[in-house]
This record gives sequence, structure tokens and C-alpha cells, in this order.
Amino acid sequence: MAPQEYTHGGVTVTEEDLVDGYSAEMIFSAGAMNRGFTFDDMIALPGQIDFGVEQVDLNTKLTRNIKLSFPFASSPMDTVTESKMAIAMALQGCIGFIHCNCSAERQVEQVKKVKSYENGFITEPAVMSPDALVSALDALKAERNISGVPITQDGKMGSKLVGLITKRDTDLVEDRGASLSTYMTPAEGLIVGKKGISLEEAQTLLKECKKGYLPIVDDAGNLVSLTTRTDLLKSRDYPHSTKNAATNTLRCGAAVLAQEGHRPRIDALAAAGVDVFVIDERNGSTDAQVKQLRYIKEKHPGVDVVAGNVVTCAQARVLLEAGADALRVGMGAGSVSTTQQVFMIESAVPCIIHVRAVGRAQISAVYYVSRLAAEQGIPVIADGGIMNTGCATKALSLGASVVMMGGMLAATEEAPGDYFYQDGVRMKHYHATTSFAVQSRADGLAVPAGSSAVVTSSGVSGLVVDRGSLDRFIPYMVQSVRHGYQDLGVSSLNAAHEQVYNGTVRFEIRSASAQKEGGVHDLHSYTRKLFA
Repeated sequence: MAPQEYTHGGVTVTEEDLVDGYSAEMIFSAGAMNRGFTFDDMIALPGQIDFGVEQVDLNTKLTRNIKLSFPFASSPMDTVTESKMAIAMALQGCIGFIHCNCSAERQVEQVKKVKSYENGFITEPAVMSPDALVSALDALKAERNISGVPITQDGKMGSKLVGLITKRDTDLVEDRGASLSTYMTPAEGLIVGKKGISLEEAQTLLKECKKGYLPIVDDAGNLVSLTTRTDLLKSRDYPHSTKNAATNTLRCGAAVLAQEGHRPRIDALAAAGVDVFVIDERNGSTDAQVKQLRYIKEKHPGVDVVAGNVVTCAQARVLLEAGADALRVGMGAGSVSTTQQVFMIESAVPCIIHVRAVGRAQISAVYYVSRLAAEQGIPVIADGGIMNTGCATKALSLGASVVMMGGMLAATEEAPGDYFYQDGVRMKHYHATTSFAVQSRADGLAVPAGSSAVVTSSGVSGLVVDRGSLDRFIPYMVQSVRHGYQDLGVSSLNAAHEQVYNGTVRFEIRSASAQKEGGVHDLHSYTRKLFA
């Protein structure tokens, strides 16, 4: 059937001539405009809305084997992600990657804090003997941040349960040298679960007995595990949390470098229960990264690996062939990165701001690499340049499964570092991993303590304005992306990818005037509040 024609003023047009915008393929095709595009260069055109915003499904895959409720990850930077951030991200249905700009021991400790924050059955709880002193309990509480401890005959797991002691039993005791047996609740007065009880049954029993702890014992009365009311409340308050189904612990990732010297660190992190590694390199096109990737996959096949960073299909293909479970895309797009810049700044200190004029515009990189990775079912993480929820929506629409954020999260309460005030504004410090501020420290990645070597940097340090708690910021991000997808007329990430690739979702390139028009303009002043 021939397309319908319309004639007006002597000009004849067909339905095909009236199609709005361009498909992503038309925009990114090699001969189209011969240049790279980033977030502000493009805008998506609206689609037909036949569903409510709450029906938008943002479930996604971080890696080949790990799913997330929401498509956000925190960057492995020392001013962004340590255990507090990783815990908060996992509780919100996202994930955090703990940085490696520290000793292996400290990084392992951070991972353990995440893994022990929420448990189903705690198989290795803190245990004490009845002869232990109240002062020893005080020290254990301070070290482990716990309020109750089971008491066994010899103070070890697997021996006979003789009691339980909690903060309420000892907080008013004046003699801290007294033994725990004096104040503990004896085993006869405890509600216990039998070995083999399911987690659901254990949680039901906790609800019914209104106790804070439920020891699990075998037929001989020996302690085999513990479950707590605190974890029950966490499950209720954070229904979307990212957990390892096998252990019921929060998931977290950890960064490692491509160098061989990081292999003992990798082994220790795997033993601590880390769920996913990210090989944290500015440029993933190295033989060292391929070797490290293969080492992890061979030595720790149960731990997924995010490889990168890459921005071209040629780079991505090598890492996919080596077994990458996800690709991290971005080079020089971050707010504190200088990799793409083409000038040099020499500072008074022995450091050169090292600008390489190498990289790629972020949206172009995400689109091309995602098309290749999608052929093998491998997710892509868009890392860098995410300045707002609009950037996140575009990156996720054009192929990314997850967006990784640094600067967006660096001024949240959960990020490392203290707030301070400058000109009346509450702020935090934010450093690029490759900035001089990081690399010049004794525990930095590039310069050993006492070294006189000149430091080269491909990033800067800066200040970011307070964004409050993740408990409010991530729900704001989620709702904003949902609204963006609703305006597109797509109800899920998978649907967005499919409709972008088949040309249903259309885009336009924005002129400088269009970008100005699309922002706030022609006001004397205005205030901006992200969420109520």
C-alpha cells in the first residue's frame, strides 16, 4: 500500500516525510555528523503515555549475574564510597563499589562491615563465655556495634547455649568487672529456633515472641546460628535492598587495580564475601587488565568482574572475549577528570595536571559499546558525566543498564569526609582518584611514601554542595527517571533499549539556542530545590 500523500501550497509530502526526529542509529551512524555527542547535545522526543509513573519498572542487571532494583551505582573513589555509602546504596536497591585507595586490610574491613550489616542467619556471631567480664562485653559492643551476645559454655560457636546478654542487662551495672553469668538471661528463659528452621519461619517466630534475638540450636542445644529483630526491621523498611540470595547479606563491590601486586588483595576480598570486582583503570586497553580479568575468573569464578574503562567497540571486544561480566564505559567524562582536555597546567608543587586529549564524548561511547555488549547479553555501566537525572535517563535509554555516580553522591551524608561551610554553603571535598591530592598521600596509589618522583595527575580536586541523605536522594533519582521514561512512553529499561534500537524512540540534536531555551531563563533570580 502506497504511503498517504498530502498536498499544500503546491508541495506534496508523504507520511514518511512527517516522521518526527531521528532514530539513534541515524544520529550515530558514521557519516551522519562525524562528531561525538554528549548529554546536552541530544533530547528525546515524547511518546504515547498509557501507564502510570509508578508502573515504570527500573529493574536492571549490573553484571551477567547480579540484578538491581534500581540502576544506580556509587563510584569507587575515596571521597565517595566506603562501607557507609555501600550499605546505604544496597539498602536502596542499588550498589556501591568500595575504593582501593587504602591498604588491602582496610578495604577488606570495609567489605566485612557491609556483609555483616544485614544477615538472615548469622553463622558467625560474636559469642562470649559466662565467665567473661562486663567490661569485655563493653569492648566488644564498641568494636562490633552490636547490642546483644549469645553466651555459650566455652565462649565458642558450636558449643552449648547457656544464655543471652543484651545492652539492657548491663547498661546500669556499676561493677564492670562482674561476670556475665550474673546478669545474662539463662537458656531456659530464651525462645530458640531449631536447626533447619527456614528464615521466614524464624522471622515469624521473632514477631510472635517480640524478642530482639532468636538463637538457633541443634538437638543437643548447641548454638549453630543467630537471627535478629533488627534485620527483620531492615527487611521491612528497605524492601528493594540488593542482597545475595544465598547468604541474605547486602551486596557490595570492590575496586582493584590491574597490576599483579593486587592479587593478594583480590583473594582477601573474595574471602570476605565481596560480590563483584571492578578493575579500576582509566584506560582498560591493557594486557595487564586482560590478565587480571582472567586471573579473577579462574581463581574466583563465583565473583563477577566489571572491566574497563572503555569507550570504543575495539576496546570492549577484547574485554568481552576475556570474560568480562559487565563493561564500565567512560573516559574523561567525569566532572573532576582532565583526560580529554588539550592544555597543560603546571603548578607550583611537583605535579603536572596531565591532560591527554584522549577519550570520547560520553553518550557516543555508551551507545556504541552498549550495542556491541548487548549482542552478548553483557550489561554496560555508564561512568562519568552524570550531572543530573536527565543525564541518567539519556544514558539508560541509549544502552546503559546502570549509571555510576561520583560527584552526584560525594556530598551526601553517607560519603566519607566531614561537611564544612564556605561562604555560608555546606560542602564536602571531592577528589578524582588520579588527582594530586590523592596521589601525593602516603597511602595513595601512585607514589610510595618518601618518594621524590614527580607526580602526574589526570584529575582535579573540588568542592561539592550538600545533597542530604541517600534515604531521600536515591528515591528522588528513581522517581525522576521514572517520570522521564513515562514521558518517553516506555515502561521499563528493557523496553527503552528495544525501542531505541528499533527506532521507535526518536531524538533530535539541540542547537546552543535550544539548550538555552530548555534551561531556566529570563528570570532575575530563582531557587532550585531537588525534592520536598
